[in-house]
Amino acid sequence: MRIALISDIHANREALEAVLADAQARDVIDFVLLGDIIGYGPDPAWCVEKTMALAAAGAAVVRGNHDQALGDPTVSMNAVARSVIDWTATVLNNEQKAFLSGLPMSITLEDRLYVHADASAPARYHYVTDADAAAAHFAGSEARLSFCGHVHRPALYALGTGGKVTGFTPTRTTAIPLLNQRRWLAVIGSVGQPRDGDPAASYALLDTKVGEICFLKVPYDVDRTIAKIRAAGLPEALASRLSRGA
Repeated sequence: MRIALISDIHANREALEAVLADAQARDVIDFVLLGDIIGYGPDPAWCVEKTMALAAAGAAVVRGNHDQALGDPTVSMNAVARSVIDWTATVLNNEQKAFLSGLPMSITLEDRLYVHADASAPARYHYVTDADAAAAHFAGSEARLSFCGHVHRPALYALGTGGKVTGFTPTRTTAIPLLNQRRWLAVIGSVGQPRDGDPAASYALLDTKVGEICFLKVPYDVDRTIAKIRAAGLPEALASRLSRGA
């Protein structure tokens, strides 16, 4: 089974459309969305509706910190991120808000754990940015394979039999075998606001039959999204960073 792993859409319709089209061209029919459907971008209603449709068709969806923040003012955010959440609250309807608030913090299917941030404390939304943070994740979960987002940069961590955690920066489009003698944590990167120096949308494909993951980048109409951010009156920094992938 091939599964498209999608994270941190951040209300970017153009990026999500491009990723879904790429996945469908690869004959993918199973999807997992790792949270942060909203925040930063100009199309929260469309992105939530598309996510609801995917969920209705069987996709697994977990809650991100921006999704959580919509109904929870105690979630820690900088002023720019909070201002967009406040604006988003005026755009979404009650059904869309209820969908986001009802999302689980994590989902376990077979030997796979799906979570927005690290598994040691999912509701605290810790970033997995190095081997030490990945070690905390592994200590908080028994899953052999884990998948998260939140960081906006793709990464891969392996826990060996001796307890050592090794981090990798995955090569794009190259299938990576998830060897059975190790446990793995894949940080998927961001669809709607990449921070890896490349503005193209990030997602990954998991092949459960052969035990491989492939990290992908998909170009999209960044200029159109930037124009929509400005037209909505959202902070300029959110527009300018998209073109830099920063």
